[in-house]
Amino acid sequence: MNARETPSEGQTYTQILKSTALMGGSSLITVGFSIIRNKAMALILGPEGVGLMAIYSSIADIAQAVAGLGVQSSGVRQIAEAVGTGDAEKIAGTAFILQRISIGLGIAGTVLLAALAFPAARLTFGDHQHATSVAFLSLAIFFRLASAGQTAMIQGMREISILARINLLGAFWSTVVTIPLIYYFGFEGVVPSLIASAALTLLISWWYSRKISQGATNLSAPQFKQELGGLLKLGLVFMASGLLTLATAYVVRIIVLQHGGIVAAGLYQAAWALGSLYAGFILQAMGTDFYPRLTAVAGDHAACNRLVNEQARVSILLAFPGVLATLTFAPIVMQLFYSPEFYGAADLLRWICLGMLLRIIAWPMGYIVLAKGEQGVFFWTEVAATVVHIGLAWLLVSEFGLIGSAAAFFGLYLWHSLLIYFFARKLTGFRWSPANLKIGLIFIAASALIFSATLVLPFWQATALGSLAVVLSGLYSLKMLIGLLPPELLPLPIRRWVLRTT
Repeated sequence: MNARETPSEGQTYTQILKSTALMGGSSLITVGFSIIRNKAMALILGPEGVGLMAIYSSIADIAQAVAGLGVQSSGVRQIAEAVGTGDAEKIAGTAFILQRISIGLGIAGTVLLAALAFPAARLTFGDHQHATSVAFLSLAIFFRLASAGQTAMIQGMREISILARINLLGAFWSTVVTIPLIYYFGFEGVVPSLIASAALTLLISWWYSRKISQGATNLSAPQFKQELGGLLKLGLVFMASGLLTLATAYVVRIIVLQHGGIVAAGLYQAAWALGSLYAGFILQAMGTDFYPRLTAVAGDHAACNRLVNEQARVSILLAFPGVLATLTFAPIVMQLFYSPEFYGAADLLRWICLGMLLRIIAWPMGYIVLAKGEQGVFFWTEVAATVVHIGLAWLLVSEFGLIGSAAAFFGLYLWHSLLIYFFARKLTGFRWSPANLKIGLIFIAASALIFSATLVLPFWQATALGSLAVVLSGLYSLKMLIGLLPPELLPLPIRRWVLRTT
């Protein structure tokens, strides 16, 4: 695709907002179900249960990353490229191989985790007491990977509405099965709930993927080998990156666990889950729709940089009021979403929220590296991020206690944002647009002000100042977002309001 074939600016903003609204709306409902599950777990099992769920989830995530070989991420790219060519046979071939290899890798992952249950339990908990549960957890790996192959195909074809339905139904049924299992079996119900949730997600993704499947395809042996080689070559880089990210999360939780015990691990997990909620709406939509679109124009640096700036502007404006609200109401949010026992996690939530602010700014630039296929740059920046995050966590937790684990995440993205900007400049000559620089500086300054106010002012004064900032930022973001859309798409009353306030 050349520059002349790229959508106009107004069309691009419309597309970004539509995909963000669709995925963000489904994520909002998904988060609602997640809140219900977390609230139930917090009330039934307390911080220990939340911490135990987080640790088992980390084990499953790492096993999935190793066994999956990054095929889901590379599959999205392969299918997106095939769709771009309009070659139905190529699309069918890639989808066929992706789904079959995902099932095979799922079986291998289940066997692998079951075989390593004893050392995994020993490494995580310091004894073999949980080995049986880890072995049982291996069933979730098959369900997860088989489902990942189906959702990768759907995402590569940019069937965003279907992905949204899968997310919604998966969250609903996970909630339906998790709460009774936790209620009746207590701590013993944690692993079965993870397995049941994965199995239901597989069933749902299969139901929808079969409707858009390209059907059987006649692939020759050389064609099969070529397609599979393409999936695995790029997939291994994605696997290494995903494994580093998950291993980092795992090690940081182990540092917290060893320093403060299972309760500290539960507080950290609660703060992390809430800190990721609002940012997750934006980042999920970015990964679902923006990445395939950017890949299609990666060879055109001007078009590539324009898309990144446009995506970043929308992301920052959407995140602005949510980040300020989280900083302001962190203690209230912790008690509302969990229980009074989690009040101590409020300061962790604020530090994580600052890190998420920088992540939202940095991620659109990071997709340049992926879209350009710069595997070496992508891998080594992930290695560096792993070293920095673990190093900061070890130093800061030792020095400042539990709060250091959250401050380490902020420190990571302060460093990572600068590094990614350097590589984006090198690869495509990327520069922030003047409008984005202005919005970004306002965003960062307001966040720093409210964060500082929570440290030096009494609670109610800080809350009043933060509430005012949330309202003003909400109005500012709304006006700016409306201004990005073509006037003909706006209802007449909104169009008049924009004209009056311009």
